[in-house]
Amino acid sequence: MLDEKDKNQITRVEAKAQPMDIPPQECTALGPLDPCAIVIFGASGDLTSRKLVPALFNLYLNGGLPKPFIIVGASRTNLSHDEFREKLRTSCAATDNEDLALWNEFAGNLYYKPVIYDSPDSYRELARFLRELDEKYQAGGNRIFDLAVPPSLYPTIAEMLGEAGLSKEGENGNGWSRIVVEKPFGRDLLTAEGLDKILKRSFQEHQIFRIDHYMAKETVQNILMFRFANAIFEPIWNRSYIGYVGIIAAEKLGVENRAGYYEQAGVIRDMFQNHIMQVLAMIAMEPPSLFEADLVRDERAKVFRSLKPFDGSRHEDKLILGQYGPGIIDGVEVPGYREEPGVNPQSLIPTFAMMRVFIDNWRWRGVPFYLISGKRLARKMTEIVIQFKRVPHSMFINVLGEEILANRLVLGIYPQEKITLTFQTKYPGARSCLRSVTMDFYYDQNYSGPELEAYEKVLLDCIQGDQMLFWTNNGVLLSWSFLTPILEECETCGDRGAHLQPYSSGSWGPETAQKWMKLIIDDA
Repeated sequence: MLDEKDKNQITRVEAKAQPMDIPPQECTALGPLDPCAIVIFGASGDLTSRKLVPALFNLYLNGGLPKPFIIVGASRTNLSHDEFREKLRTSCAATDNEDLALWNEFAGNLYYKPVIYDSPDSYRELARFLRELDEKYQAGGNRIFDLAVPPSLYPTIAEMLGEAGLSKEGENGNGWSRIVVEKPFGRDLLTAEGLDKILKRSFQEHQIFRIDHYMAKETVQNILMFRFANAIFEPIWNRSYIGYVGIIAAEKLGVENRAGYYEQAGVIRDMFQNHIMQVLAMIAMEPPSLFEADLVRDERAKVFRSLKPFDGSRHEDKLILGQYGPGIIDGVEVPGYREEPGVNPQSLIPTFAMMRVFIDNWRWRGVPFYLISGKRLARKMTEIVIQFKRVPHSMFINVLGEEILANRLVLGIYPQEKITLTFQTKYPGARSCLRSVTMDFYYDQNYSGPELEAYEKVLLDCIQGDQMLFWTNNGVLLSWSFLTPILEECETCGDRGAHLQPYSSGSWGPETAQKWMKLIIDDA
Protein backbone atom coordinates (compact mmCIF):
# COMPACT_ATOMS: atom_id res chain seq x y z
CA MET A 1 0.00 0.00 0.00
CA LEU A 2 1.30 3.45 -0.94
CA ASP A 3 0.69 6.56 1.11
CA GLU A 4 0.11 9.98 -0.49
CA LYS A 5 3.80 10.92 -0.28
CA ASP A 6 4.82 7.69 -1.98
CA LYS A 7 2.29 8.11 -4.79
CA ASN A 8 3.45 11.63 -5.52
CA GLN A 9 7.03 10.42 -5.89
CA ILE A 10 6.35 7.58 -8.30
CA THR A 11 7.90 7.98 -11.73
CA ARG A 12 6.23 6.19 -14.64
CA VAL A 13 8.13 4.70 -17.54
CA GLU A 14 6.76 2.92 -20.58
CA ALA A 15 7.59 -0.66 -21.43
CA LYS A 16 7.67 -0.99 -25.20
CA ALA A 17 6.44 -4.11 -26.98
CA GLN A 18 8.33 -5.41 -29.98
CA PRO A 19 6.37 -5.31 -33.25
CA MET A 20 4.66 -8.57 -34.24
CA ASP A 21 6.72 -10.88 -36.46
CA ILE A 22 3.69 -12.85 -37.67
CA PRO A 23 0.68 -11.57 -39.63
CA PRO A 24 -2.01 -10.28 -37.18
CA GLN A 25 -4.79 -12.27 -38.85
CA GLU A 26 -3.00 -15.50 -37.93
CA CYS A 27 -3.76 -14.78 -34.26
CA THR A 28 -7.52 -14.71 -34.90
CA ALA A 29 -8.13 -18.45 -35.34
CA LEU A 30 -6.10 -21.62 -34.86
CA GLY A 31 -6.62 -22.80 -38.44
CA PRO A 32 -9.34 -23.73 -40.93
CA LEU A 33 -12.77 -23.75 -39.29
CA ASP A 34 -15.40 -26.44 -39.81
CA PRO A 35 -18.58 -25.15 -41.47
CA CYS A 36 -21.41 -25.08 -38.94
CA ALA A 37 -24.83 -23.83 -37.94
CA ILE A 38 -25.06 -21.68 -34.80
CA VAL A 39 -28.50 -21.92 -33.20
CA ILE A 40 -29.24 -19.22 -30.64
CA PHE A 41 -32.12 -19.95 -28.25
CA GLY A 42 -33.57 -16.77 -26.77
CA ALA A 43 -32.90 -15.01 -30.08
CA SER A 44 -35.47 -12.26 -29.45
CA GLY A 45 -33.82 -11.33 -26.14
CA ASP A 46 -31.33 -8.70 -25.03
CA LEU A 47 -28.25 -10.94 -24.86
CA THR A 48 -28.61 -11.97 -28.49
CA SER A 49 -29.04 -8.45 -29.90
CA ARG A 50 -26.57 -6.75 -27.56
CA LYS A 51 -23.75 -9.30 -27.38
CA LEU A 52 -24.00 -12.48 -29.44
CA VAL A 53 -24.93 -11.34 -32.95
CA PRO A 54 -22.70 -8.21 -32.83
CA ALA A 55 -19.85 -10.52 -31.79
CA LEU A 56 -20.56 -12.89 -34.66
CA PHE A 57 -20.77 -9.96 -37.10
CA ASN A 58 -17.39 -8.65 -35.94
CA LEU A 59 -15.92 -12.13 -36.36
CA TYR A 60 -17.29 -12.13 -39.89
CA LEU A 61 -15.67 -8.75 -40.61
CA ASN A 62 -12.32 -10.10 -39.33
CA GLY A 63 -12.46 -13.40 -41.18
CA GLY A 64 -13.17 -15.33 -38.00
CA LEU A 65 -16.23 -17.32 -39.15
CA PRO A 66 -16.14 -20.54 -41.17
CA LYS A 67 -17.21 -20.79 -44.77
CA PRO A 68 -20.01 -21.59 -44.98
CA PHE A 69 -21.76 -20.63 -41.75
CA ILE A 70 -25.42 -20.42 -40.75
CA ILE A 71 -26.94 -18.54 -37.80
CA VAL A 72 -30.46 -19.55 -36.73
CA GLY A 73 -32.37 -17.57 -34.12
CA ALA A 74 -34.91 -19.53 -32.11
CA SER A 75 -37.39 -18.22 -29.54
CA ARG A 76 -41.08 -18.11 -28.74
CA THR A 77 -41.63 -14.80 -30.57
CA ASN A 78 -43.13 -15.06 -34.05
CA LEU A 79 -40.76 -13.37 -36.50
CA SER A 80 -39.99 -13.78 -40.18
CA HIS A 81 -36.42 -14.13 -41.41
CA ASP A 82 -36.45 -10.53 -42.66
CA GLU A 83 -37.93 -9.18 -39.41
CA PHE A 84 -35.23 -10.96 -37.45
CA ARG A 85 -32.49 -9.57 -39.71
CA GLU A 86 -33.82 -6.03 -39.47
CA LYS A 87 -34.14 -6.25 -35.69
CA LEU A 88 -30.46 -7.15 -35.42
CA ARG A 89 -29.08 -4.76 -38.03
CA THR A 90 -29.28 -1.71 -35.77
CA SER A 91 -27.70 -3.68 -32.90
CA CYS A 92 -24.63 -4.31 -35.03
CA ALA A 93 -24.17 -0.60 -35.73
CA ALA A 94 -23.89 -1.11 -39.49
CA THR A 95 -24.37 2.54 -40.39
CA ASP A 96 -21.87 3.52 -43.11
CA ASN A 97 -22.16 2.26 -46.69
CA GLU A 98 -19.25 -0.20 -46.54
CA ASP A 99 -20.42 -1.83 -43.32
CA LEU A 100 -24.00 -1.88 -44.56
CA ALA A 101 -22.91 -3.81 -47.65
CA LEU A 102 -21.01 -6.26 -45.45
CA TRP A 103 -24.01 -6.50 -43.14
CA ASN A 104 -26.19 -7.54 -46.07
CA GLU A 105 -23.71 -10.28 -46.92
CA PHE A 106 -23.64 -11.44 -43.31
CA ALA A 107 -27.43 -11.23 -42.90
CA GLY A 108 -27.94 -13.53 -45.87
CA ASN A 109 -26.83 -16.31 -43.52
CA LEU A 110 -29.26 -15.29 -40.74
CA TYR A 111 -32.49 -17.25 -40.28
CA TYR A 112 -35.23 -17.47 -37.69
CA LYS A 113 -37.33 -20.36 -36.42
CA PRO A 114 -40.06 -19.95 -33.77
CA VAL A 115 -39.73 -22.60 -31.05
CA ILE A 116 -41.93 -23.52 -28.09
CA TYR A 117 -39.31 -24.51 -25.55
CA ASP A 118 -41.18 -27.43 -24.00
CA SER A 119 -42.72 -28.80 -27.22
CA PRO A 120 -41.06 -31.91 -28.76
CA ASP A 121 -42.76 -31.11 -32.07
CA SER A 122 -41.01 -27.71 -32.19
CA TYR A 123 -37.61 -29.37 -31.93
CA ARG A 124 -38.45 -31.95 -34.59
CA GLU A 125 -39.41 -29.05 -36.89
CA LEU A 126 -36.16 -27.29 -35.96
CA ALA A 127 -34.22 -30.46 -36.83
CA ARG A 128 -35.90 -30.63 -40.23
CA PHE A 129 -35.16 -26.94 -40.85
CA LEU A 130 -31.49 -27.42 -39.96
CA ARG A 131 -31.20 -30.39 -42.30
CA GLU A 132 -32.62 -28.26 -45.13
CA LEU A 133 -30.07 -25.53 -44.40
CA ASP A 134 -27.27 -28.11 -44.21
CA GLU A 135 -28.16 -29.30 -47.71
CA LYS A 136 -28.34 -25.73 -49.02
CA TYR A 137 -25.03 -24.59 -47.51
CA GLN A 138 -23.17 -27.91 -47.32
CA ALA A 139 -22.57 -27.20 -43.62
CA GLY A 140 -21.72 -30.79 -42.73
CA GLY A 141 -24.33 -31.18 -40.00
CA ASN A 142 -22.15 -29.40 -37.41
CA ARG A 143 -24.20 -27.46 -34.82
CA ILE A 144 -23.67 -25.14 -31.87
CA PHE A 145 -26.67 -24.59 -29.60
CA ASP A 146 -26.21 -21.37 -27.61
CA LEU A 147 -28.64 -21.03 -24.69
CA ALA A 148 -29.16 -17.26 -24.32
CA VAL A 149 -32.16 -17.90 -22.09
CA PRO A 150 -32.89 -17.81 -18.33
CA PRO A 151 -31.08 -20.66 -16.51
CA SER A 152 -34.42 -22.22 -15.58
CA LEU A 153 -34.81 -23.19 -19.26
CA TYR A 154 -31.43 -24.95 -19.59
CA PRO A 155 -32.74 -28.39 -18.50
CA THR A 156 -35.84 -28.20 -20.73
CA ILE A 157 -33.97 -27.17 -23.89
CA ALA A 158 -31.17 -29.70 -23.33
CA GLU A 159 -33.65 -32.56 -22.90
CA MET A 160 -35.70 -31.51 -25.94
CA LEU A 161 -32.56 -31.32 -28.09
CA GLY A 162 -31.69 -34.84 -26.98
CA GLU A 163 -35.16 -36.20 -27.74
CA ALA A 164 -35.04 -34.65 -31.23
CA GLY A 165 -31.68 -36.33 -31.91
CA LEU A 166 -29.89 -32.99 -32.23
CA SER A 167 -27.31 -33.81 -29.56
CA LYS A 168 -26.09 -36.98 -31.29
CA GLU A 169 -22.80 -36.77 -33.14
CA GLY A 170 -22.08 -38.69 -36.35
CA GLU A 171 -25.60 -40.08 -36.71
CA ASN A 172 -28.36 -39.36 -39.25
CA GLY A 173 -26.27 -36.83 -41.12
CA ASN A 174 -25.15 -35.03 -37.95
CA GLY A 175 -21.58 -33.83 -37.60
CA TRP A 176 -20.37 -32.56 -34.22
CA SER A 177 -22.83 -31.01 -31.75
CA ARG A 178 -22.05 -28.55 -28.91
CA ILE A 179 -24.19 -26.84 -26.31
CA VAL A 180 -23.20 -23.49 -24.77
CA VAL A 181 -24.60 -22.47 -21.37
CA GLU A 182 -24.16 -19.07 -19.72
CA LYS A 183 -23.62 -18.47 -16.04
CA PRO A 184 -24.94 -19.07 -13.47
CA PHE A 185 -24.52 -22.85 -13.65
CA GLY A 186 -26.88 -23.69 -10.79
CA ARG A 187 -27.57 -21.72 -7.61
CA ASP A 188 -25.53 -23.87 -5.25
CA LEU A 189 -23.80 -27.25 -5.15
CA LEU A 190 -27.03 -29.28 -5.17
CA THR A 191 -28.64 -27.48 -8.12
CA ALA A 192 -25.37 -27.49 -10.09
CA GLU A 193 -25.14 -31.26 -9.64
CA GLY A 194 -28.75 -31.61 -10.76
CA LEU A 195 -28.26 -29.46 -13.85
CA ASP A 196 -25.14 -31.39 -14.83
CA LYS A 197 -27.00 -34.71 -14.60
CA ILE A 198 -29.75 -33.39 -16.88
CA LEU A 199 -27.28 -32.07 -19.46
CA LYS A 200 -25.40 -35.39 -19.42
CA ARG A 201 -28.57 -37.28 -20.41
CA SER A 202 -28.28 -35.74 -23.86
CA PHE A 203 -24.72 -34.38 -24.18
CA GLN A 204 -21.31 -35.76 -23.30
CA GLU A 205 -18.83 -33.69 -21.33
CA HIS A 206 -16.76 -32.76 -24.40
CA GLN A 207 -19.92 -31.30 -25.98
CA ILE A 208 -20.74 -28.96 -23.08
CA PHE A 209 -19.24 -25.45 -23.13
CA ARG A 210 -19.84 -23.61 -19.84
CA ILE A 211 -19.14 -20.04 -20.83
CA ASP A 212 -17.45 -17.35 -18.74
CA HIS A 213 -16.69 -14.27 -20.83
CA TYR A 214 -14.25 -12.96 -18.17
CA MET A 215 -11.87 -15.74 -19.14
CA ALA A 216 -11.72 -14.35 -22.69
CA LYS A 217 -10.37 -10.95 -21.62
CA GLU A 218 -6.83 -10.46 -22.91
CA THR A 219 -5.27 -9.80 -19.50
CA VAL A 220 -6.82 -12.92 -18.01
CA GLN A 221 -5.72 -15.08 -20.94
CA ASN A 222 -2.23 -13.66 -20.71
CA ILE A 223 -1.78 -14.68 -17.05
CA LEU A 224 -0.52 -18.13 -18.04
CA MET A 225 1.86 -16.73 -20.65
CA PHE A 226 3.12 -14.08 -18.24
CA ARG A 227 3.77 -16.62 -15.50
CA PHE A 228 5.06 -19.64 -17.36
CA ALA A 229 6.83 -18.08 -20.36
CA ASN A 230 9.00 -15.67 -18.32
CA ALA A 231 11.76 -17.10 -16.18
CA ILE A 232 12.02 -13.92 -14.10
CA PHE A 233 8.53 -14.34 -12.62
CA GLU A 234 7.73 -18.04 -12.17
CA PRO A 235 10.53 -18.73 -9.62
CA ILE A 236 9.18 -16.00 -7.31
CA TRP A 237 5.46 -16.79 -7.82
CA ASN A 238 4.99 -18.36 -4.37
CA ARG A 239 4.73 -17.85 -0.60
CA SER A 240 8.45 -17.11 -0.25
CA TYR A 241 8.22 -13.85 -2.20
CA ILE A 242 4.56 -12.82 -2.40
CA GLY A 243 2.92 -11.20 0.64
CA TYR A 244 -0.69 -11.17 -0.61
CA VAL A 245 -2.82 -11.20 -3.76
CA GLY A 246 -5.85 -9.02 -4.45
CA ILE A 247 -8.52 -9.60 -7.09
CA ILE A 248 -11.11 -6.83 -7.39
CA ALA A 249 -14.04 -6.35 -9.75
CA ALA A 250 -15.70 -3.04 -8.80
CA GLU A 251 -18.72 -1.52 -10.51
CA LYS A 252 -20.15 1.99 -10.37
CA LEU A 253 -23.55 0.89 -11.64
CA GLY A 254 -26.29 -0.34 -9.35
CA VAL A 255 -28.68 -3.18 -10.03
CA GLU A 256 -30.21 -1.21 -12.96
CA ASN A 257 -32.96 -3.26 -14.67
CA ARG A 258 -31.76 -6.62 -13.30
CA ALA A 259 -33.56 -6.54 -9.95
CA GLY A 260 -35.49 -9.74 -10.67
CA TYR A 261 -32.28 -11.64 -11.31
CA TYR A 262 -30.19 -9.94 -8.63
CA GLU A 263 -32.74 -10.55 -5.87
CA GLN A 264 -32.24 -14.26 -6.54
CA ALA A 265 -28.48 -14.14 -7.04
CA GLY A 266 -26.65 -11.47 -5.04
CA VAL A 267 -23.01 -10.62 -5.49
CA ILE A 268 -21.58 -14.04 -4.56
CA ARG A 269 -23.55 -15.95 -7.20
CA ASP A 270 -23.29 -13.14 -9.73
CA MET A 271 -19.53 -12.52 -9.56
CA PHE A 272 -17.65 -14.86 -7.24
CA GLN A 273 -18.72 -18.34 -8.30
CA ASN A 274 -17.70 -17.71 -11.88
CA HIS A 275 -15.54 -14.70 -12.77
CA ILE A 276 -13.51 -14.19 -9.61
CA MET A 277 -12.98 -17.87 -8.85
CA GLN A 278 -11.71 -18.45 -12.39
CA VAL A 279 -9.25 -15.56 -12.17
CA LEU A 280 -8.09 -16.88 -8.78
CA ALA A 281 -7.42 -20.27 -10.35
CA MET A 282 -5.39 -18.74 -13.20
CA ILE A 283 -3.23 -16.80 -10.73
CA ALA A 284 -2.67 -19.72 -8.34
CA MET A 285 -2.59 -22.86 -10.51
CA GLU A 286 0.45 -25.08 -10.95
CA PRO A 287 2.07 -25.39 -14.39
CA PRO A 288 0.53 -28.12 -16.55
CA SER A 289 2.86 -30.52 -18.35
CA LEU A 290 1.57 -29.21 -21.71
CA PHE A 291 -0.47 -26.21 -22.80
CA GLU A 292 -3.56 -28.28 -23.60
CA ALA A 293 -7.14 -27.60 -22.59
CA ASP A 294 -7.76 -30.65 -20.39
CA LEU A 295 -4.43 -30.33 -18.59
CA VAL A 296 -4.83 -26.60 -17.95
CA ARG A 297 -8.41 -27.04 -16.71
CA ASP A 298 -7.36 -29.86 -14.40
CA GLU A 299 -4.78 -27.59 -12.75
CA ARG A 300 -7.39 -24.84 -12.30
CA ALA A 301 -9.72 -27.32 -10.61
CA LYS A 302 -6.94 -28.35 -8.19
CA VAL A 303 -6.85 -24.78 -6.87
CA PHE A 304 -10.52 -25.01 -5.81
CA ARG A 305 -9.82 -28.33 -4.14
CA SER A 306 -7.02 -26.69 -2.13
CA LEU A 307 -9.08 -23.75 -0.85
CA LYS A 308 -9.21 -23.74 2.93
CA PRO A 309 -12.90 -23.99 3.95
CA PHE A 310 -14.56 -21.29 6.00
CA ASP A 311 -15.09 -22.50 9.56
CA GLY A 312 -18.65 -21.16 9.77
CA SER A 313 -17.91 -18.33 12.16
CA ARG A 314 -18.51 -14.79 10.93
CA HIS A 315 -15.16 -13.14 11.41
CA GLU A 316 -14.66 -9.83 9.69
CA ASP A 317 -11.13 -10.80 8.70
CA LYS A 318 -12.56 -13.57 6.50
CA LEU A 319 -15.85 -12.36 5.06
CA ILE A 320 -17.52 -8.96 4.85
CA LEU A 321 -20.89 -8.51 3.17
CA GLY A 322 -22.50 -5.19 2.38
CA GLN A 323 -25.47 -3.59 0.67
CA TYR A 324 -25.32 -0.17 -0.96
CA GLY A 325 -27.41 2.68 0.36
CA PRO A 326 -28.09 6.12 -1.12
CA GLY A 327 -25.11 8.19 -2.18
CA ILE A 328 -23.53 10.25 -4.91
CA ILE A 329 -22.02 8.87 -8.13
CA ASP A 330 -20.37 11.34 -10.53
CA GLY A 331 -22.09 14.24 -8.74
CA VAL A 332 -25.56 12.67 -9.06
CA GLU A 333 -27.63 11.39 -6.14
CA VAL A 334 -28.53 7.73 -6.54
CA PRO A 335 -30.92 5.53 -4.53
CA GLY A 336 -29.96 2.68 -2.24
CA TYR A 337 -30.44 -0.93 -3.27
CA ARG A 338 -33.71 -1.28 -1.35
CA GLU A 339 -35.13 1.77 -3.17
CA GLU A 340 -34.37 0.34 -6.62
CA PRO A 341 -37.42 -0.68 -8.74
CA GLY A 342 -38.29 -4.35 -8.25
CA VAL A 343 -36.23 -4.79 -5.07
CA ASN A 344 -37.81 -5.96 -1.81
CA PRO A 345 -37.75 -2.97 0.63
CA GLN A 346 -36.48 -5.38 3.34
CA SER A 347 -34.04 -7.18 1.04
CA LEU A 348 -31.06 -8.90 2.67
CA ILE A 349 -29.27 -9.53 -0.63
CA PRO A 350 -25.58 -8.50 -0.52
CA THR A 351 -24.28 -6.20 -3.24
CA PHE A 352 -20.70 -6.19 -1.87
CA ALA A 353 -18.47 -8.99 -0.65
CA MET A 354 -14.88 -9.23 0.45
CA MET A 355 -13.42 -12.66 1.15
CA ARG A 356 -10.00 -13.36 2.63
CA VAL A 357 -9.20 -16.88 1.48
CA PHE A 358 -6.21 -19.19 1.71
CA ILE A 359 -4.97 -21.91 -0.62
CA ASP A 360 -3.67 -24.71 1.55
CA ASN A 361 -0.89 -26.13 -0.60
CA TRP A 362 2.90 -26.00 -0.82
CA ARG A 363 3.08 -22.96 -3.11
CA TRP A 364 0.58 -20.68 -1.34
CA ARG A 365 0.22 -21.73 2.30
CA GLY A 366 -0.14 -18.64 4.50
CA VAL A 367 -0.62 -16.15 1.63
CA PRO A 368 -3.98 -14.32 1.87
CA PHE A 369 -6.01 -13.81 -1.31
CA TYR A 370 -8.43 -10.88 -1.08
CA LEU A 371 -11.43 -11.41 -3.38
CA ILE A 372 -13.56 -8.28 -3.74
CA SER A 373 -16.58 -7.31 -5.80
CA GLY A 374 -19.38 -4.83 -5.35
CA LYS A 375 -21.88 -2.50 -6.99
CA ARG A 376 -22.11 1.29 -6.61
CA LEU A 377 -18.46 1.60 -5.65
CA ALA A 378 -16.26 4.65 -6.22
CA ARG A 379 -15.28 3.67 -9.74
CA LYS A 380 -15.47 0.81 -12.21
CA MET A 381 -12.26 -1.17 -12.21
CA THR A 382 -11.07 -4.76 -12.49
CA GLU A 383 -7.52 -5.65 -11.62
CA ILE A 384 -5.24 -8.22 -10.02
CA VAL A 385 -2.66 -7.04 -7.51
CA ILE A 386 0.42 -9.12 -6.70
CA GLN A 387 2.09 -7.54 -3.65
CA PHE A 388 5.60 -8.84 -3.09
CA LYS A 389 7.20 -9.01 0.34
CA ARG A 390 9.61 -6.34 1.54
CA VAL A 391 13.30 -7.09 1.31
CA PRO A 392 14.24 -9.10 4.42
CA HIS A 393 17.02 -6.74 5.49
CA SER A 394 17.75 -3.17 4.46
CA MET A 395 21.46 -2.50 4.11
CA PHE A 396 20.52 1.11 3.29
CA ILE A 397 19.00 1.91 6.69
CA ASN A 398 21.93 4.06 7.83
CA VAL A 399 21.98 5.90 4.52
CA LEU A 400 18.28 6.33 3.76
CA GLY A 401 16.75 6.23 7.21
CA GLU A 402 13.52 4.90 5.81
CA GLU A 403 11.76 1.65 5.01
CA ILE A 404 11.99 0.45 1.44
CA LEU A 405 8.64 -0.08 -0.31
CA ALA A 406 7.93 -3.57 -1.61
CA ASN A 407 7.56 -4.32 -5.31
CA ARG A 408 4.04 -4.42 -6.69
CA LEU A 409 2.71 -6.00 -9.87
CA VAL A 410 -0.74 -5.04 -11.17
CA LEU A 411 -2.53 -6.82 -14.01
CA GLY A 412 -5.15 -4.38 -15.23
CA ILE A 413 -8.29 -5.75 -16.87
CA TYR A 414 -10.50 -2.62 -16.84
CA PRO A 415 -10.48 0.27 -17.71
CA GLN A 416 -7.20 -0.56 -19.45
CA GLU A 417 -5.72 -3.94 -20.24
CA LYS A 418 -2.16 -3.50 -19.09
CA ILE A 419 0.62 -4.65 -16.76
CA THR A 420 2.35 -2.31 -14.30
CA LEU A 421 5.39 -3.13 -12.20
CA THR A 422 6.57 -0.86 -9.38
CA PHE A 423 10.17 -1.08 -8.22
CA GLN A 424 12.85 1.06 -6.55
CA THR A 425 15.61 3.10 -8.20
CA LYS A 426 18.02 5.82 -7.13
CA TYR A 427 17.40 9.49 -7.82
CA PRO A 428 20.09 11.03 -10.04
CA GLY A 429 22.58 13.06 -8.04
CA ALA A 430 25.18 12.78 -5.31
CA ARG A 431 22.81 11.79 -2.49
CA SER A 432 21.47 8.25 -2.06
CA CYS A 433 17.71 8.76 -2.38
CA LEU A 434 15.22 6.15 -3.50
CA ARG A 435 12.25 6.73 -5.77
CA SER A 436 9.47 4.35 -6.83
CA VAL A 437 9.22 3.79 -10.57
CA THR A 438 6.20 2.19 -12.23
CA MET A 439 6.74 0.57 -15.62
CA ASP A 440 3.63 0.28 -17.80
CA PHE A 441 2.89 -2.11 -20.63
CA TYR A 442 -0.34 -1.82 -22.68
CA TYR A 443 -1.70 -4.86 -24.52
CA ASP A 444 -2.55 -3.06 -27.75
CA GLN A 445 0.97 -1.68 -28.07
CA ASN A 446 2.52 -2.32 -31.50
CA TYR A 447 -0.48 -4.41 -32.55
CA SER A 448 -2.54 -3.43 -35.58
CA GLY A 449 -4.53 -6.60 -36.14
CA PRO A 450 -8.14 -7.40 -35.20
CA GLU A 451 -8.98 -7.16 -31.48
CA LEU A 452 -11.48 -9.74 -30.31
CA GLU A 453 -13.95 -8.76 -27.63
CA ALA A 454 -14.71 -11.34 -24.93
CA TYR A 455 -17.82 -12.82 -26.59
CA GLU A 456 -16.06 -12.95 -29.95
CA LYS A 457 -13.25 -14.97 -28.41
CA VAL A 458 -15.49 -17.48 -26.62
CA LEU A 459 -17.74 -17.96 -29.66
CA LEU A 460 -14.69 -18.55 -31.84
CA ASP A 461 -13.42 -21.10 -29.32
CA CYS A 462 -16.79 -22.89 -29.45
CA ILE A 463 -16.54 -23.11 -33.24
CA GLN A 464 -12.96 -24.42 -32.94
CA GLY A 465 -13.94 -26.85 -30.18
CA ASP A 466 -11.27 -25.36 -27.89
CA GLN A 467 -12.29 -25.85 -24.24
CA MET A 468 -9.28 -24.02 -22.72
CA LEU A 469 -11.26 -21.04 -21.37
CA PHE A 470 -14.36 -22.98 -20.29
CA TRP A 471 -15.37 -24.57 -17.00
CA THR A 472 -15.15 -28.31 -16.46
CA ASN A 473 -17.95 -29.97 -14.54
CA ASN A 474 -15.42 -30.80 -11.82
CA GLY A 475 -14.33 -27.16 -11.57
CA VAL A 476 -17.92 -25.91 -11.27
CA LEU A 477 -18.78 -28.37 -8.51
CA LEU A 478 -15.58 -27.71 -6.55
CA SER A 479 -16.21 -23.97 -6.75
CA TRP A 480 -19.77 -24.42 -5.49
CA SER A 481 -18.62 -26.78 -2.72
CA PHE A 482 -16.44 -23.97 -1.35
CA LEU A 483 -19.06 -21.21 -1.70
CA THR A 484 -22.27 -23.06 -0.79
CA PRO A 485 -21.57 -23.14 3.00
CA ILE A 486 -20.95 -19.37 2.85
CA LEU A 487 -24.21 -18.83 0.98
CA GLU A 488 -26.14 -21.03 3.42
CA GLU A 489 -24.80 -19.06 6.36
CA CYS A 490 -25.54 -15.72 4.71
CA GLU A 491 -29.05 -16.69 3.66
CA THR A 492 -30.11 -18.22 6.97
CA CYS A 493 -30.60 -14.70 8.32
CA GLY A 494 -31.33 -15.95 11.81
CA ASP A 495 -29.88 -12.71 13.10
CA ARG A 496 -32.11 -10.66 10.75
CA GLY A 497 -29.30 -9.72 8.43
CA ALA A 498 -26.84 -8.50 11.07
CA HIS A 499 -24.06 -9.83 8.83
CA LEU A 500 -25.08 -7.33 6.13
CA GLN A 501 -23.34 -3.96 6.51
CA PRO A 502 -24.56 -0.79 4.76
CA TYR A 503 -22.29 1.41 2.67
CA SER A 504 -22.85 4.64 0.79
CA SER A 505 -23.02 4.57 -2.99
CA GLY A 506 -19.81 6.09 -4.35
CA SER A 507 -17.67 4.76 -1.48
CA TRP A 508 -15.32 1.77 -1.38
CA GLY A 509 -17.72 -0.41 0.60
CA PRO A 510 -18.48 -0.95 4.30
CA GLU A 511 -16.28 0.67 6.95
CA THR A 512 -15.06 -2.69 8.22
CA ALA A 513 -13.67 -3.47 4.76
CA GLN A 514 -11.60 -0.31 4.44
CA LYS A 515 -8.37 -1.65 5.94
CA TRP A 516 -8.42 -4.47 3.41
CA MET A 517 -9.47 -2.22 0.51
CA LYS A 518 -6.47 0.04 1.18
CA LEU A 519 -4.18 -2.93 0.60
CA ILE A 520 -5.56 -3.41 -2.90
CA ILE A 521 -6.58 0.07 -4.10
CA ASP A 522 -4.10 2.91 -3.74
CA ASP A 523 -6.76 5.64 -3.47
CA ALA A 524 -9.25 3.76 -1.28
